[in-house]
Amino acid sequence: MSTTIAIPKICEFCGLEFTAQTTVTRFCGHKCAARSYKQRKKENKIGWAIEETNKQKVLSASDIQIEIIKQKDFLSIKEAQALIGVSERTFFRLLKSGTIPATKLGGRTIIKRSKIDKLF
Repeated sequence: MSTTIAIPKICEFCGLEFTAQTTVTRFCGHKCAARSYKQRKKENKIGWAIEETNKQKVLSASDIQIEIIKQKDFLSIKEAQALIGVSERTFFRLLKSGTIPATKLGGRTIIKRSKIDKLF
């Protein structure tokens, strides 16, 4: 079944005028359609790569948390452990040996940040 529709259109890729036989035709031929598809895919990949790069540039939550910890004078065990960057077991070993001096304040153990800074 053929159609007798003849709609003058302009190709979305090359900009040349052509005669379409359907109302949904966007390109003058297969070549322009394929090139447009490739261009869209390339732009999507570039956009994705830029987006990934921007995600890496944004400070992670742990970096922001460490910046906040550096501003405090007294730290909890978890904060001091994160600041030094050691495991919980290693940190408690350092506390027990007296390498890191800690003070009990009620039921809470606090560590002076200046003492940790002096370790390094």
